[in-house]
Amino acid sequence: LGRRVNAQGRSMGMALTPCITPASGEPSFELAEDEIEIGIGIHGEPGRHRVGLEPADALTEHLLTPVVEDLGIGSGEKALLFVNGMGGTPLSELYIVYRRAAQLLADRGITIERSLVGNYITSLEMQGCSVTVLRLDDELTELWDAPVHTPALRWGA
Repeated sequence: LGRRVNAQGRSMGMALTPCITPASGEPSFELAEDEIEIGIGIHGEPGRHRVGLEPADALTEHLLTPVVEDLGIGSGEKALLFVNGMGGTPLSELYIVYRRAAQLLADRGITIERSLVGNYITSLEMQGCSVTVLRLDDELTELWDAPVHTPALRWGA
């Protein structure tokens, strides 16, 4: 099941600021005030490339387009859309990213069956987010909907 879920999902993150790990006390990479790191790792690793400061809608396209293209998900399919904060991004900004990602998926004919928005997998205080798309079928949707009662997630229990 883990391999199946892994094969059906893709994710990409971006950072407005680096992470400072307690062990080093140093930023994991350096960014100018007008730069954004695209393709960062969840543990604060530097990304694939940098872009200049852009509006949230454009940044969301930078994240979502390669995710959708690599996954090969298309019109008529169902997905879970997960917008995750890196620890230092306000929830209101994560919902701006979600709004644009949802529009882009709808434009491609992809239905968002389930969603999750919030700071769930963070890089300490890093400002940024990741966008994850998971292709859903009936079984994966049923498993997602199963009761859960953890500190971070609670539903159906």
